[in-house]
Amino acid sequence: MSLLASPGAPAQNAPPEKPRTTRILFLLDASGSMLAPWEGQSRWDVAKRMLGKMVDSLNAYPNLELGLRVYGHQFPNSAKNCEDSRLEVPFAPRNAAAIKARLTTLKAQGNTPITYALRQSAGDFPADKTARNVLLLITDGLESCNADPCAASLDLQRKRVFLKPFVIGIGAEKEFGKQLECLGQYYNAAEVKTFRTVMNDVIAQTLAKTTVAVNLTDADGRPVESNVNLTFINNVTGQPEYNYVHYRDAQGRADVLAIDALQSYDLVINTVPAVRQANVPIKAGKANVLTFKTPQGTLFLQPPPLTPNPYGVVAAVVRAAGAPGTVASLPFGTRQKLLAGNYEVEVLTLPRITRRVSIRQGQEVAVTYPAPGTLNITADLKGYGSIYQLNNDESQTWIYSLPDGGSTRLNLPMQPGAYRLVFRTKTALGSKFTDVRNFTIRSGQTTSVGLFGK
Repeated sequence: MSLLASPGAPAQNAPPEKPRTTRILFLLDASGSMLAPWEGQSRWDVAKRMLGKMVDSLNAYPNLELGLRVYGHQFPNSAKNCEDSRLEVPFAPRNAAAIKARLTTLKAQGNTPITYALRQSAGDFPADKTARNVLLLITDGLESCNADPCAASLDLQRKRVFLKPFVIGIGAEKEFGKQLECLGQYYNAAEVKTFRTVMNDVIAQTLAKTTVAVNLTDADGRPVESNVNLTFINNVTGQPEYNYVHYRDAQGRADVLAIDALQSYDLVINTVPAVRQANVPIKAGKANVLTFKTPQGTLFLQPPPLTPNPYGVVAAVVRAAGAPGTVASLPFGTRQKLLAGNYEVEVLTLPRITRRVSIRQGQEVAVTYPAPGTLNITADLKGYGSIYQLNNDESQTWIYSLPDGGSTRLNLPMQPGAYRLVFRTKTALGSKFTDVRNFTIRSGQTTSVGLFGK
């Protein structure tokens, strides 16, 4: 058997033909407040010096390009310019010297148009869908142009312009940081030493390899489950970033997956029903091991030994016990793995049958239904009627309506049991001419009911 894909359809998870390029855009605050003193120097001088050292240390990395955008540096603060941002150094490999040289010519003086600068940065990154676009915002102030930088950041992440940004608040109080956390991954660098440490940590997260192994265990914590699709969903965009069918080797060890830690994920383990973990804790640059209990057993929908089956194909609806939502809808003859637990299986026969089952780890539970009989309505009268199941307490439950006003000649597969047919011809001149007939259906047999006009 061959699997065909439409031409041009992207192959998820396929390894790229060449190493992915990582692009880091430094978005630097050059507003007037950056001239404030910070441990004997201005914040602006500290930021420029640290950034210069950082780009120097990155200059030799392969498949890495850096860029520099600045805001608040072209107009004085008194101008209140809310479009004061410029790409000072475009992306290029090994361009540390260009960035350092440009930093020496810039001065801090103006406004804080963070939102405008963020949106402008969308045009700084080349149109390269294979690249990892990273934005690092270094700021000591909040938006000053009556705009919403958090909404802008979220919008650009959803459009896949860049991954979740890093935000470093320098010389900042904790309350200041709370207003910037929504922009991305926020760091509070209240001291120069912390600023240096944070910048190193951000770069390490950006460039270090991150792996994830997922253990799927039974109820006792043994990693015995496998062959289930794992979907890592970007919880900013809502789109699946990775789809992997879980694998364990001959020694029972889960394989190791390369996951980009610069995004945050919800993990969906596509058992039936699915298991979802929001914000899976993936640490950048680490070998992460995640463990989830997913004990499973098997439900076998076993058709009765009757050939041919008057129903044709019978389906069943599976629900978790006490829950209205559908877990699965399956035809009889199917074996389906389910998470261990209690379920209701509604068999779509006439009338419908509900079975309650308990699925246990590694065990199979069979659900069947009695072989049907057939109801044959023999008269050719047109009218209105319905069929009811007779219960043990002599009450009746509706199960079927005859074709409204049409011919009542039909053969109807039904489950064994006691029933009642209530019918009035189309030409009858009153309700009192309703015909009521009780009948019994037996497996593999045909029951005929005759109707006569009154």
